[in-house]
Amino acid sequence: MKLHLVPARTGLQWVQLGIRAFWRRPMALAALFFMAMAAMSIATLVPLIGPALALALLPSASLAMMVAAAEAMQGRVPTPTVLLAAFRAGREQLRHMLVLGALYAAGFLGVIALSALVDGGEFAKVYLGNAPLSRELADDPSFQAAMWLALALYLPLSLLFWHAPGLVYWHRVPPVKALFFSIVACVRNFWAFTVFGFAWMGVFALTGLAVALATGLLMGVLGAGFAAGSMMAAAMLLAAMFFTSVVFTFRDCFEPPDSAGASPQG
Repeated sequence: MKLHLVPARTGLQWVQLGIRAFWRRPMALAALFFMAMAAMSIATLVPLIGPALALALLPSASLAMMVAAAEAMQGRVPTPTVLLAAFRAGREQLRHMLVLGALYAAGFLGVIALSALVDGGEFAKVYLGNAPLSRELADDPSFQAAMWLALALYLPLSLLFWHAPGLVYWHRVPPVKALFFSIVACVRNFWAFTVFGFAWMGVFALTGLAVALATGLLMGVLGAGFAAGSMMAAAMLLAAMFFTSVVFTFRDCFEPPDSAGASPQG
């Protein structure tokens, strides 16, 4: 396995490829994304361990979208079976994915716990859906400090796990090594990922503005519920496109495997 270094402009290409791959199979990829999110939501209902279990499923959900995008780029229709890709690749990879999920859950909960030291857990309650966000709370300096701390800590956590599911699945790399290789790839290709991040921010902002303008014109006819639903639907579709684009970052950062499940080429 060899790390590839790519120019900054590749970050924009990743965004374009992700959007293009999504629109090759929009219904299938959107449905798979919604199913993955629904599975995580259902997991939160498990007593005591629900939130942690849902977090542990995120690496597998990310992998499922990577595999689905790879299949779409190869002209195939991804089916719901890709949601089980992490659990069907072999006993060793299954064990590695379970460890990866547990590490992600522990890391995320650690970030939230550290933010609670700043504001007494108010941000954690809001983020986890256990308390509403009020204007007074949003204006509280300690709440804002906790929010920014959580964001600062989550960034390196996300880089650790960015490529890790693909490395475990396609390259059969053990979890801890996968985390190391993942963050090294992101750091070594810093400018490409910076362009990638800002490009997606622009896509989300422009799409949000367009949807807001369109729904604003129709709100008097269709009501505020239509506007809110449209914004939510647009956000979910963009999130699905974002996850679809992740496989292209993986493909260009690492040389392709000889044979390990569905190829990420496309």
